[in-house]
Amino acid sequence: MNQKFSNTLNGDTAAPFRGNAILNKVPEVTIFFWLIKIMATTMGETAADLLNANLHLGLTNTTFILGGLLLIALFIQFRANKYVPWVYWLSVLLISVVGTLITDNLTDNFNIPLETTTIIFTVVLAAIFTVWYASEKTLSIHSIYTVKRELFYWLAILFTFALGTAAGDLIAEGLNFGYLTSLSLFALMIGVVALGHYTFKWNAVLSFWIAYILTRPFGASFGDYLSQSPDDGGLGLGTVGTSAIFLVIIVILVVYLTKTRKDVTPRAEQ
Repeated sequence: MNQKFSNTLNGDTAAPFRGNAILNKVPEVTIFFWLIKIMATTMGETAADLLNANLHLGLTNTTFILGGLLLIALFIQFRANKYVPWVYWLSVLLISVVGTLITDNLTDNFNIPLETTTIIFTVVLAAIFTVWYASEKTLSIHSIYTVKRELFYWLAILFTFALGTAAGDLIAEGLNFGYLTSLSLFALMIGVVALGHYTFKWNAVLSFWIAYILTRPFGASFGDYLSQSPDDGGLGLGTVGTSAIFLVIIVILVVYLTKTRKDVTPRAEQ
């Protein structure tokens, strides 16, 4: 995603300054943003399976452990007065895993059908966006410079991951489309959004959030396709191998962005 897309998201008045730093707490929407987001999404799927099944922690214990780590990461994120790459992306990675676990708990522990969880999370996410917009008059991610907006932002992120997990599992497993077909389907949807934004000038904020939601089931299907056995329609790399590969790539990219500051929002510093 290029600079033009990210700039069109910046429709609000200039954010206030505190000291020398603007209080916007999210990165610029660049190709690095989407690469790390998709890989974090993929890791959310494979890491949840790794901790739950391979390490035999179980869904409940895994949820409590990762939920606690997420709260710590978000506490650090909220305490920061500007965008800090490793803090932000650690929060995204952990919220990806927790979002996956929420859906898995509802499906496996409470036997709620994927069709139902998909509908529930869609309604909840729509309600979050409605209340957010009614309160703040914007859903732009480049206006996250108040505690209230940051709360709305992370709440929306959590439910995009929960919804994406439910929708991805529903298409790939519930409807028996398989991981590769599901992966291709969501890739096509993302392509349609990109085409609509760049060619037909769809609303930038709407396009961003649709793409953000769709990258979750895309990443989940990608992770399952890489990690699951060939008998189940995957490549058989396993959850350990898949998680390790993407974690290394994420770390490299975050270190690169920390040093180069290529994803710092314009006017983030004076």
